[in-house]
Amino acid sequence: MKKKKEKVQPSEDVLNLAKRIRDIRTKKGYTSHEIFAYEHNIPRAQFGRYEAGQNMRFDSLLKVIKAFDMTLEEFFSEGF
Repeated sequence: MKKKKEKVQPSEDVLNLAKRIRDIRTKKGYTSHEIFAYEHNIPRAQFGRYEAGQNMRFDSLLKVIKAFDMTLEEFFSEGF
């Protein structure tokens, strides 16, 4: 019998990261994460997971920050 995976709750830091990504996207004028992701060649479902607070790889975060036309310093200057 297979054991069900327990859903791991994201850490507060990961949730802050998700909120920061969502906030910047909306400040850039995108009401839909799907449109933003599509226009910046980021898989739409994956970008949705980033905004929902699922953990992401550092290179994926760098790609998102680049799509926002920001530096790491600018990205992390607020909300952390």
